[in-house]
Amino acid sequence: MRTTLRIRRAAMVFTAIGALALTGCGGDGDGGGKKTDDGGSTPGKDSAPSVALPKLDGEKLSVAAVWTGAEQANFVKVLKEFEKRTGAKVTFVPAQDPIVNFLGTKIAGGQPPDVAVIPQVGAIQQAVAKKWAKPVGDKAKAQLSKNYAKVWQDLGAVDGTQYGVYYKAANKSLIWYNTKAFENAGASEPKTWKDFLATAETVSASGVTPVSVGGADGWTLTDWFENIYLSQAGPEKYDQLAQHKIKWTDPSVKDALTTLAQLFGKPSLIAGGADGALQTEFPASVTQTFTGGDQPKAAMVYEGDFVGVNIAQTKAKIGTDAKVFPFPAVGAESPVVTGGDAAVALKDGKGAQALLTWLASTDAAKIAAGQGGFISPNKGLDPSAYPNEVQRTMAKALIAAGDAVRFDMSDQAPQSFGGTPGKGEWKTLQDFLKNPKDIAGTQAKLESDAAKAYKS
Repeated sequence: MRTTLRIRRAAMVFTAIGALALTGCGGDGDGGGKKTDDGGSTPGKDSAPSVALPKLDGEKLSVAAVWTGAEQANFVKVLKEFEKRTGAKVTFVPAQDPIVNFLGTKIAGGQPPDVAVIPQVGAIQQAVAKKWAKPVGDKAKAQLSKNYAKVWQDLGAVDGTQYGVYYKAANKSLIWYNTKAFENAGASEPKTWKDFLATAETVSASGVTPVSVGGADGWTLTDWFENIYLSQAGPEKYDQLAQHKIKWTDPSVKDALTTLAQLFGKPSLIAGGADGALQTEFPASVTQTFTGGDQPKAAMVYEGDFVGVNIAQTKAKIGTDAKVFPFPAVGAESPVVTGGDAAVALKDGKGAQALLTWLASTDAAKIAAGQGGFISPNKGLDPSAYPNEVQRTMAKALIAAGDAVRFDMSDQAPQSFGGTPGKGEWKTLQDFLKNPKDIAGTQAKLESDAAKAYKS
């Protein structure tokens, strides 16, 4: 009951996002970060640091992550401040998915990074099983205890030992839309899945394809499934499926795929149809929704709060041209699914531990938040650090959900099933997008791949 009430409360906060966006967002975009004394940069001269860091003059550190583009650039700003405070020199190492394979190659070659930012819970568990990961030190654990809800600490722990520091979180239960396309169609924000499909038909009738799907990246399709499954089957079933305590041939999976097929089975509702979606990578799925004036390639795109980074690459402004509503309720409640990226030390040493301490701090979160396209699970962060009201509201809702958030299911799975391009869940759901009538075959393939992955 407590969990249900918390999810309901978080969902209610999410419903306020669209309404707040209607009022406009003072300090939107880049300007928002520059108008404050310190938003997006470093604490002002009168602000005492929230964390003590050691002197590391001359020490060289490396950090590997799969981030590219704006996400990478924003993270580097956080690393630059760490350099200023400690005297260390930090190099960003671009990684590739699956990150466990990438790290394995680096370790085999004798050149592991000091710290890796890992986007899957299952991958953290694999790094621990392979004895790559080093436990979090006392100072970083103190920051976690001070700044993080227990759920975020638990997600970075394996068998009771803390290994991961969740630096970045994501609210992955949002649908972003082109306001001009909605206005021209006379469409309004839907609250239920039935209303969502009706809204899609309304937009389609206006001459604009309603939904953009980044199907070339299989992880986006797992997110579609997970939101529908959580809302329809409920949190207990969600946890059971995430741990493979029930099979993918379970009737609840059939129900969720049947619901998803109501969208995927209508090519006219998807930009480019199934074939076009399977050739569209996630960044393009966003930008094509917010370019083209009142005739974009699509009116809506589903994904997390980080969509803001990609919208910033267009001329659209969040809160005016681009607005957002919660993922529609399939069952009684709208889902609250989250993801995240955890920093894990791969080398013993003062420098790696200091970097984990820094990334767990409110000061680091403040710099990242000011850049936009970022949400921190750090409950000590003042919401004013975010550059616009939409971003602030999404962050508040994530914190308000507390321990009731449900972490991305595919990210909890072994990476061979839930996190590898061209394999496992990613590939099977891409095949499902191509042929959404084959629900039984999709379930059988998912279960076959999951059974192998969870045994290994």
